[in-house]
Amino acid sequence: MAQKPSIPKGTRDFNAEEVAKRSYIMETIKEQFQLYGFEPIETPSFENSETLMGKYGDEGDRLIFKILNSGEYLNKISEDDYNSKIESLITPKISEKALRYDLTVPFARYVVQHQNDIEFPFKRYQMQPVWRADRPQKGRFREFYQCDADVVGSKSLFQEVEFVQLYDAVFSALKLDGVTIKINNRKILSGIAEVIGAQDKLIDFTVALDKLDKIGEEKVKDEMRSKGISEEGISKLQPLFTLQGGFGNQVESLKSILSSSEIGLKGIEELEFINKAISNLELKTAALQLDVTLARGLNYYTGAIFEVSAPQGVKMGSIGGGGRYDDLTSIFGKPDTSGVGVSFGLDRIYLVLEELNLFPETITDGTKVLFINFGKKEAMACLQAVTQLRQQGIKAELYPDAAKMKKQMTYANKRNIPYVVLVGEEELSSGNYTFKQMASGEQSKLNFKALLEALI
Repeated sequence: MAQKPSIPKGTRDFNAEEVAKRSYIMETIKEQFQLYGFEPIETPSFENSETLMGKYGDEGDRLIFKILNSGEYLNKISEDDYNSKIESLITPKISEKALRYDLTVPFARYVVQHQNDIEFPFKRYQMQPVWRADRPQKGRFREFYQCDADVVGSKSLFQEVEFVQLYDAVFSALKLDGVTIKINNRKILSGIAEVIGAQDKLIDFTVALDKLDKIGEEKVKDEMRSKGISEEGISKLQPLFTLQGGFGNQVESLKSILSSSEIGLKGIEELEFINKAISNLELKTAALQLDVTLARGLNYYTGAIFEVSAPQGVKMGSIGGGGRYDDLTSIFGKPDTSGVGVSFGLDRIYLVLEELNLFPETITDGTKVLFINFGKKEAMACLQAVTQLRQQGIKAELYPDAAKMKKQMTYANKRNIPYVVLVGEEELSSGNYTFKQMASGEQSKLNFKALLEALI
């Protein structure tokens, strides 16, 4: 007996209903992207390895899916390298390409490669799948979609303000109330590292701090110790773990902690500007919240960083995130081009809307009317009517085979098709149609005009 086929862990098939719901989210996000002036681009699903590697930190690099070279790739490896089993020696010789990890680094590559054709500041949106060799769990997949919007070529903090508004606009359009837009600034984190004497361990510090909501305070401290951060430094961090109150209160506490750090105070100044602007503009459904432990482990962030949490009571990781990257394009040869962007987690947003029953019923509407097939002559007459209905925007179909009535009716029921039309000898001679409502079983004789009116 043949083995039942399967798909790789962390990937999924989607049925018609799921595709419709995902499309609803993507179209809602796209509409807001366009309202805010973003233009669409697309990049390849895989990039040269050198484009991706080294851009996400050690943890990110380990999650990048590598693509084996075509042909006899093992011939390029010496016997000594092969026997060494050292991954860093072998991998570059057998894999020159990799699936994209996110959309931001490929976007930076795109900007540099096409810089002569781009008008700066350049506002783009991109909605495509990405891949990560992560451990699959609820809301975390190995293949998933990102919906990104970025601006490059401007250092204005009004861009950050607009991205907060954009998050609010999208979740308002999705009727998802109660989301929290958490904000921090990497300059503040750099300032904290400076104050605790861990400037040389900034990456280790931020990677550990970013796990606070996942593994808790003590395990974060253990990880910092394992990275060589001193007990004295960790002790100085204690006020961060217990920081409470509103945006203003937290900022005042931070000013005290970072009074000796110029870069830290600069980060506070930027946060205050964003918060003041948002206070004047007001948000519809979301709340802006300062979270000084928010780090986001990606190395390329340099200023404001964002993370969006689902409403309280919904157990889900972040459903969006992003931030400012002042010099990401320099890795591809274009320095001093500041950018800022955010991403919406399509798959997690889907799970949240599903849990809260927020999908509109109409988005899963399929075929509205099925014409029963009694034979070639009758089917031809039905197909003419089906064609006219489709021209009026009505989803109609003809059952392809002259099967038993019960089979065709069962098909309509299982497909949740609300109406059925029967055209037999009597209907052919009279020019009318037998119109049946599947829910009630009620039937009526209608001419085409009346049929059309009943279906609109």
